[in-house]
Amino acid sequence: MTGQAPPGLGTVYFPPVDVPANGTSGGRPADPPGVRLRDLPRRRRPAMIALAVAMAGAGVVVSAALYQKTDHQVPVVMVTADVPAGALIAASDVGTTDVTVASGIHVIPAAQLQQVSGEIAAVALRAGTLLAPSELTTAQPPAPGQELVPVAVKPSVLPASGLLPGDQVLIVATPGDQGEAGSAGPATLTSPVPALVEAVDAVTDANGFDVVDLLVKAADGPAVAQQASTGQFAIIVTGRSS
Repeated sequence: MTGQAPPGLGTVYFPPVDVPANGTSGGRPADPPGVRLRDLPRRRRPAMIALAVAMAGAGVVVSAALYQKTDHQVPVVMVTADVPAGALIAASDVGTTDVTVASGIHVIPAAQLQQVSGEIAAVALRAGTLLAPSELTTAQPPAPGQELVPVAVKPSVLPASGLLPGDQVLIVATPGDQGEAGSAGPATLTSPVPALVEAVDAVTDANGFDVVDLLVKAADGPAVAQQASTGQFAIIVTGRSS
């Protein structure tokens, strides 16, 4: 028809390009309101993992040590009063305490406290120490290879501090009676004899003597006894039982 525009080939619609809110253009549509995608997991560094494992292990070790110190104490027998070597242990000489016992330490369980009373101290026991089975014996001295020699001495020739069981002494022949000037008798001891004080009776008898029990070697026993019978000897202290 004359005066009419030719028919169009059609209308093309170009939708506007969506621009994200942050001002950058992207090929994906913006996230719907209120929806946020999950962040990608961060890579963990091996050094941090190793440090965490080490700290956890240290915590376990410390906890185990504290548990052993607080919860692994055992009741044992302890010495509450000094007991000389060779003396009977009385009930008042021992008690119980709770301690942490290391491996290799030999102790006596507190349940055996009553059994300890009446035993003999094999060595000098000190108050405040734990009692070990090796420190007890049922055998009265003298031990094999020893002889027990009682000697009578005047208190005036003993040390001012006295003698105690366990003291180490020397028996020496003297020219006079109990070390005093006088006629020399036959000496059976040609050299000093070492001895161990077993017991001391500090109650002076009617003749003014105290009695000291001495442990000597079996070979020296007869000579010490013979020398003691003459009264011509002296006791020299070489070591204390402490």
